Amino acid sequence: QVELMEFGGGLAQPGGSLRLSCVASGSSLSLHVMGWYRQVPGKQRELVAGTSSDGSINYGDSVKGRFTLSGDNGGAAIHLQMNNLMPEDTGVYYCHLAEYYKGTNYWGRGTQVTVSS
Repeated sequence: QVELMEFGGGLAQPGGSLRLSCVASGSSLSLHVMGWYRQVPGKQRELVAGTSSDGSINYGDSVKGRFTLSGDNGGAAIHLQMNNLMPEDTGVYYCHLAEYYKGTNYWGRGTQVTVSS
């Protein structure tokens, strides 16, 4: 079993910055990818940024050039630096982890990000 702990989020003004972190813990964490998804009421959860099995990082079109995903702790932690925030970045951000050989998926509980003046 894998547990995802999310940190960060909160309120920011347009043009401001926030940082989200997610730490994975589990006794048998295998090869995996991690990422952040965003959900707003009435819409499907969408990818914000995530790693791929080849080590590359994918970004949602709306955040390219503003958000940066990084990782540490041997790949068990990811950080999302969000700069130049816009009101449309508001939503609940969920950390996701997929063990691509086991075929398992895990989600964090979500953290609220609100961008408003």
